Amino acid sequence: MNIFLLSIVLLSILAIILLTSVFKQNTFLSMFVVALTLGVALLPAKEVVPVIAQGFGDTMKSIGVIIILGIMIGQLLEKTGATASMANSILRLTGKHNSGLAIGLTGFVAGIPIFCNSGFIVLSGINKSLVKATGKPMIFMATMLAAGLYSIHCMIPPHPGAMAAVGIVKPNIGYLILLGIFIALPAAFAGFGWAKWMTRKEHIVLNNTTATEEVNTFETDFPSPFWSFMPILVPLILLTGKSIIMLYQPPMEIWWVKIITLIGSPEVALLLGVFIALSLFKKIEKDKINSLFDEAIEKAGPILVLTAAGGIYGAVIKATGIGEQTGTYLAATGLGLFIPFFITSFLKTAQGSSTVAIMTAASIVAPMLPALYLDTEAGKLLATLAMGAGSMSISHANDSYFWVVAKFSGLETNATLKVYSSTTLVMGCVAFLCVWIASLFLL
Repeated sequence: MNIFLLSIVLLSILAIILLTSVFKQNTFLSMFVVALTLGVALLPAKEVVPVIAQGFGDTMKSIGVIIILGIMIGQLLEKTGATASMANSILRLTGKHNSGLAIGLTGFVAGIPIFCNSGFIVLSGINKSLVKATGKPMIFMATMLAAGLYSIHCMIPPHPGAMAAVGIVKPNIGYLILLGIFIALPAAFAGFGWAKWMTRKEHIVLNNTTATEEVNTFETDFPSPFWSFMPILVPLILLTGKSIIMLYQPPMEIWWVKIITLIGSPEVALLLGVFIALSLFKKIEKDKINSLFDEAIEKAGPILVLTAAGGIYGAVIKATGIGEQTGTYLAATGLGLFIPFFITSFLKTAQGSSTVAIMTAASIVAPMLPALYLDTEAGKLLATLAMGAGSMSISHANDSYFWVVAKFSGLETNATLKVYSSTTLVMGCVAFLCVWIASLFLL
């Protein structure tokens, strides 16, 4: 393994963390300059700019429209009073004391069919209203929601990382989903507990008002909880329906499959959510609607820029080939399931994307399975779950989800690194521990 190459990559990760959290430099410029410097140092000169452009473009292609539409839904739900209505209905069921657990479990369930990025965007409005109603720290509530979504996103299909691993390692997909949910659940609860402990000294404002009294809306009569949830539930149902149907790989030429494929895509599903949210207004002027959309696009700008910066850095890391070199070196150590976990965790920490980490790790690990004594049905299943656990840790400044959590919640970078990033480390370790315990019975 090229120790020099590994050292440069590790130094680049440290540089991003120091520039953004310690020296408080502009995040986009910090990540871009580090990525550019890394590319110039490690890649052929003619490849540097194309790799940067590809990283930017691929990130925008995968999440750009989703972020804009998600913010629009959040704006509309806030101005109609729907977020306050939903928050109050949740509080009536759980009580203020358990609101953190409630939003965390909501994220866990919602995360089964949808990506953690879009799920957090859609649910962030509810989370903000719960913060207002309960007075609990935003860093605690945001981390609870983020952990619930993240735990399931990293472990099971139909999420793209797990699906890519299924195609490469070829475990039984049904068993992967079933066992993956059982492993994701304790990982999520470990994250919940860690977030609560990390924020135990945070100041809590005792708030005697309700969420509805604090929300700045265009409406005086709030919609019912049922209709308030519809702009969120309908996209979730459409995404879930498409995911379930695609698991059976139906012929794409069938008319109803074409329709489900279209309306079940995240972009179209969220657009329908925007239209449903618009229907919650009893009466509103066209100019106010346009101003809401303009405001949503303005809010999306900084988030899009930061996620793109993470994509650029990740693309440069991937182009260096450090992941493949690390995997080849570790194959001879005989550490079994720890190898796929460690490789994926390293890739995740280095380049940011859980999906890319699992996809890359699966390509590295698949040829190793016989040497690791994992070339059985149970071995393939556990190796894939170990990679899912590795893809949880650590989410930090080069991960687009990190910035979605921070910026949609109005959190400072340093606080997000301290609480949320450490939570993802705990979740990844607990998930791997569960995989290892399962291996005692399955291998």
